[in-house]
Amino acid sequence: MKLIKRNIYKDLLSHAEKKEISLLTGPRQSGKTTLMNLMKSELEKDGKRTLFLNLDSEMDKNYFSSQQMLLKKIELEFGDKKGYIFIDEIQRKNDAGIFLKGLYDMNLPHKFIVSGSGSLELKEKIHESLVGRKRIFELGTVSFDEFVNFKTNYKYESELETFFELEHELINIYLTEYLNFGGYPRVILEKEQREKIFIINDIFHSYLEKDISYLLKVERIDAFSDLIKIISGRLGSLTNYSNIASEINISVQTLKNYLFYAEKTFILQKLTPYFKNNSKEIVKSPVYYFYDIGLRNFSINLFGNITDFGHVFENLVLNIIKEKIKFTNGSIHFWRTLDKAEVDFVLDFGKEIIPIEVKYKKYKLPKLEASLRSFIDKYAPKKAFVVNLELNARLNINNTNVYFIPVGELFKLNQYIE
Repeated sequence: MKLIKRNIYKDLLSHAEKKEISLLTGPRQSGKTTLMNLMKSELEKDGKRTLFLNLDSEMDKNYFSSQQMLLKKIELEFGDKKGYIFIDEIQRKNDAGIFLKGLYDMNLPHKFIVSGSGSLELKEKIHESLVGRKRIFELGTVSFDEFVNFKTNYKYESELETFFELEHELINIYLTEYLNFGGYPRVILEKEQREKIFIINDIFHSYLEKDISYLLKVERIDAFSDLIKIISGRLGSLTNYSNIASEINISVQTLKNYLFYAEKTFILQKLTPYFKNNSKEIVKSPVYYFYDIGLRNFSINLFGNITDFGHVFENLVLNIIKEKIKFTNGSIHFWRTLDKAEVDFVLDFGKEIIPIEVKYKKYKLPKLEASLRSFIDKYAPKKAFVVNLELNARLNINNTNVYFIPVGELFKLNQYIE
């Protein structure tokens, strides 16, 4: 089977020689186990000793009945030599954070590489237990640039920015496919749409049963599922907690708990409003987007059948921006006023703000929409962006440089904001 190269892999592999625990998190079935097996094989090629344990395996689970039992297994495999221990699905272990902390504090010669789904943090408070003892690597579903590299058989891997710049027609074909089916690796690798549907159905229901019902003990799975469907249909729209709670017959507090679970298990991502004027701008209601566009489409029966690409294109742009600014002090918000002016995203770097408007359209000439102009008039940012399908151009409005850029240009976002 062909493998999809993941951008995070080099960083994960280079961390193998650090004492800290490498903690690989992300959505269920995003490729964590595949990445760990790839890393294991590469270490073995270099003559390193490895041990792979999976807590989904009844046999392996026995080794985690106590720290001493696991240490006996490690000693059996490695003797007094250094080894690399891979632990998959650690969220299955009760008190996982305390268990790993105890192992780390024994100052063993071994390296631990551990994976867990999003429910790990909620169930085990693992971040609190492992403060200063771990580095987190978040593996999302396949990103659009990873997808394009895979689709082109890595022919343009070292020149991907140029490929995006020149091959607009081909990029739009790939974009349509990605906005329909999303980035789960198994979905991408399957060629037949019928099989893709079976796979995404399995992923969604496995998530509900294993993460939400079994691990997090959510009783109203029907209400949780309905909530995901409602958010799917209102992608990027203001969230009215009272109305949604009434629709699915749960309390507002339960609704907020469910939304929190969906965030922490890598299904939904919440944006809060950017505001300076409490009387004229939206200040409380958040909006939600999805980690994976395909899962969103599936939840409202549009998987592979998208006709209105506007909101899912917004979702894609958000995912790219989030990845590009993750090592900065920037945060992502949206902007709305009470008189309906809106900007999709506002990057807040403290001393600088950057508005970003998203348009799923082919501009022939740069044209500024009224809402973005309103934001520029009010806040006078140094730069602003209009992400679209093809146009690459620039306007200057009241000393604000407005860049019209195609989606591929977003992968160079850091060059614009430096």
